[in-house]
Amino acid sequence: MEKTICPHCKSESVVKRGTFESKAHGKQQRYFCKSCNRKFIERTAFYRMRNTPDKITSAIDLFYRGVSTRQVQAHLGVFYPHNADHSNIYRWVVKYSKMISGFTDKLKLRVGREMQIDEVEYNRRESHKHHGTAKNWFIDTIDTESRFMITSEFANSRGEEGIKKVLFRARAKTGEQIKTITSDGYLLYPRVVKSTFGYHRFQRGEIRHNVVNASRGEGFNIMIERMHNSIRQRTNPFRGFHGSVESAHAIMKGMEIYYNFIRKHLAIKCCPYELATDLKLNEKNKWLELINLSLQNNMENRCR
Repeated sequence: MEKTICPHCKSESVVKRGTFESKAHGKQQRYFCKSCNRKFIERTAFYRMRNTPDKITSAIDLFYRGVSTRQVQAHLGVFYPHNADHSNIYRWVVKYSKMISGFTDKLKLRVGREMQIDEVEYNRRESHKHHGTAKNWFIDTIDTESRFMITSEFANSRGEEGIKKVLFRARAKTGEQIKTITSDGYLLYPRVVKSTFGYHRFQRGEIRHNVVNASRGEGFNIMIERMHNSIRQRTNPFRGFHGSVESAHAIMKGMEIYYNFIRKHLAIKCCPYELATDLKLNEKNKWLELINLSLQNNMENRCR
């Protein structure tokens, strides 16, 4: 049985001291710390949130299924009292996408021999108050066997820094499993791919870079392009991301989570995580289960 620890002084000299009740979370156990003489309730992933976990996670799920924040607000207004504003829904998406990705990005993967990398151009509104857009890029990789999106990055440009960041993370998550890296004919790829995965491995023939140039009739990277079509179905209605690159990156990390852990892939008849990881999700509300697993992982890391 896990001991309750005081969040203020980290002491284990804690006793139960009554209950605390709120409209969003119902009755909760209250504790008293004998070391610092402070009362507290258990810190959950929804601590100090004024809406229920079911309401918040249903809003996030609707958002990634293609419903705008204002339409989500209208939907919640029918079924829940004290309706949330559309700006709050946007903040929920950013907050919990960051939280879950901190957990899912550390999962070790079981992948096939080929990984594909590509990028998608996006126009981001630099501010909702002013005109003008900035051209940004969503750079991502996919395992062709499990269809798992290995890693992604929403970057200012598709320069060397952004591509290297994606490839370094992909290598860390897949180890020595990848034997073929497939990309399009973008001239930056050959040098960056070899420098990231190691020139010596290419010289010894342990790994190869497969360049597919569609404009020359050399074929088409069908796996990653199909994934991009699925992502575009959701992101095309966006009228820009209306914020910083960091918030746009958080939203696209949520899209990565939705693609890997929530949405059933039609080709493999299951979610990609079921083939690529040892993670078991047993609840119907996978968003809530992932949020709780993320909090549990954070607490374990703090205790080490």
